[in-house]
Parts: sequence; C-alpha cells; structure tokens
Amino acid sequence: MRGARAQDAEFVRPDLSHRAVARLLVVLATASGCLDVFCVTQLGGFFASVITGNLVQLGHNIVAMDSRLLSGGSVAVGGYAIGVAGGTLPLRHAKLGWRSRTHLVMVVQVLLLVGVAGGWWATGGRPGFAASLTLLFAAAAASGIQSVVTISSGIPHATTTYLTGSLTSIVRGVVFDPHRFAAGAAGVTRLLGLLGGAVLGAAVLRVAPLWAPALAAALVASVLATAIAVSRSRRRLRSRSPGEDEQQDHREDRADQHRAEAAEPVGEEDEHGGRGTHQ
Repeated sequence: MRGARAQDAEFVRPDLSHRAVARLLVVLATASGCLDVFCVTQLGGFFASVITGNLVQLGHNIVAMDSRLLSGGSVAVGGYAIGVAGGTLPLRHAKLGWRSRTHLVMVVQVLLLVGVAGGWWATGGRPGFAASLTLLFAAAAASGIQSVVTISSGIPHATTTYLTGSLTSIVRGVVFDPHRFAAGAAGVTRLLGLLGGAVLGAAVLRVAPLWAPALAAALVASVLATAIAVSRSRRRLRSRSPGEDEQQDHREDRADQHRAEAAEPVGEEDEHGGRGTHQ
C-alpha cells in the first residue's frame, strides 16, 4: 500500500524541488549566453534564441534583398519554432514541474548541441554556407527546446534564453517597492548567468575557437546529468519515507513559491501569455 502511494506521489509530484530547478535554470541561462555569442559571431550574425533580434535583421534583409542573410534569418527563426514544437509535444499533457519526460526532452537538446559542436569541429571552424545554416538550425532548435523546458519547469516567470521581460520586471518592481528586489533575486542570477555565459563563450572563441560550441553542450549535459541524479535520489528517499519527504518538499516549494509570487513580475504576461516563460 505504501509502495502504491509512493508511486502515485511520484507521478503527481515533480522529480525536483523548486529550489533545485531554480539553480539548474541559472546554468541553462549560462549555456544560452555561450551559444548565442557563438552563433551571432560565427554563424552569420543571427542568434540561436533571441527571436526579436532575428526578426529585426530578417526584416532589414528583406528590404536589402540579401538572399544569404534572408536564408540565415529564416533558418534561425524556423529552427527555434521547430524546437519549441518538438519540445512541447512530449510535455503537453504533463503538469508543471521537472519530471522524467523533461529528461527525455533535454536528451534531444544535448544531442543537437553535440551535433553543433561536432559539425563545427569537423569543418575546422570554417563551415561553408550550407553547413553554417545547418549548424544555426540545430542551435536554434536546441534553444527552442530549452525554452519549453524552462516554461514547463514550474518556476513562475522563469527565463533562460531571452531576458528582456525579466529585466523589465526586476527594474519596475524595484521602482515600485525597493524591498521586492530580494524576491526577484532568482531573475537577477539568471541575468548574470546569461552575461557570464556570453563572456565565457567569447573567451573560449578567442583562445580555443574549435571548442566554443562544445561549452554550451557541456553545460546543458551537466544540467541533465545533475537532474537525473537528484531525481533518482529523491525517488529512493520517497520509497523509504514518503511522508517525511513529501512534507519537506511541501515546505521548500511553498517557501520558493512565496518568494516568486512576492516578486510579481510585470511585463512577462504580455510576452508569454501570463504563464512564466522566457525570450
């Protein structure tokens, strides 16, 4: 009977606590910074995840009638959209929270990033036009998948790729009430993670350019490995003492949710349909 209750709880409750997920999202934001600085400097000036910037460049190139740049913009936007669609399908019926299906989706993201790193290495860091488009497509699709993972993670208003809305919410919240800055600390750490990732990615491009895309792949793979290890540990704990583990999870999640709700991010709803996501 206890085993059945533990199995039911495992199905209903997320594999990871809000606190653990929040920390993993900082690493994902760092990976996004690494990947975007690589794409924008090495693959034709387009981002893997910043669709606003890509659409602006695409619009400019429509007027300029530059077929090569038009192709790059279309591939970046299309790849991201396909990544979002592909990541959404296996998670569309799952409740919010980091679950076993999240791991499966992230495996695809890691494989795409490994493909980008492998393709970059195979071409000696000098891919031709067609190869560059292929690498850009894979990078954008991986970013789309990461966006879905973040939205589905259960962290309100979390973002790990584009953070315009996060910065808007943090600054606006501080202006309204300076005491709310602490409540938005998680958003600040993701902003710093993205910035740090861009700095790190640029540094690797300078000293070891062939390894630049491998950095993002390694960071995302580390998130996946950590999530799997922690979720397995929590499952073992649940099977031994499901009541005690559930109470601890409930206390941690309530505390984290109260901090997130206290921040009351403003501006994210318009961009993400009122259900925390990222740009």
